[in-house]
Amino acid sequence: MPPKTSLSRTAVADRALLIGDSEGLDAITIRRLATELGVTPMALYWHFKNKDELLLGLVDHVLSEVRADRETADPWPVQLRAMIEALVRAMRAHPCLPDLLHAVDKKDVESFTRATNDSLALLEQAGFSLEEGYWVASYLLHSAIGLVQAQPGCPMFVPPDQVGDWLRTQRIQLQSLSAERYPQMVRLADTYQSLPDLDRYYDFGIALLMGAVEKMAAGRPVAS
Repeated sequence: MPPKTSLSRTAVADRALLIGDSEGLDAITIRRLATELGVTPMALYWHFKNKDELLLGLVDHVLSEVRADRETADPWPVQLRAMIEALVRAMRAHPCLPDLLHAVDKKDVESFTRATNDSLALLEQAGFSLEEGYWVASYLLHSAIGLVQAQPGCPMFVPPDQVGDWLRTQRIQLQSLSAERYPQMVRLADTYQSLPDLDRYYDFGIALLMGAVEKMAAGRPVAS
């Protein structure tokens, strides 16, 4: 019988994500989780048999909201963009998610398989063949990961009280370049007067990704 504890699979996943987001995937262990949750390791094995199964569970948990069922009557670009936005939100909330996606066999994750199936159905509506749709879906996934990993601004490890110094250092480094050889890079220094508007950055990036897909879909016969 399961141990007499109120510990849920979701609670275990949430604590593991907290550790992974702050310290990286290597810091997530069954023993560490058990200690922080105040239970024995055996209590966790009722939910996850080992770390590999735990990592799969984390991906499944985080991607549960990446789905194309907001408004099924919406055109395919609206639904597809909503899926990308949900994926980006998940990665922004959980910095360890890109590493998680690389660490597990995504075909073993139900929510990932469902999201892929949803995106293939939408891309078929756009006129892409099944194979082309898979290429597009892969492009969108890896581009979304790249968008998050390339997020501009101050690195997470810089303390809040040192952000001003970090911005100043970036300006000085760019301003020290040869204005004759690298005029655009020198001008870029002005953008380090303050931290970037990240919401605008992500809106711009997602529009860039979707623009490429919509451009290729234009003129293709739309599936009925």
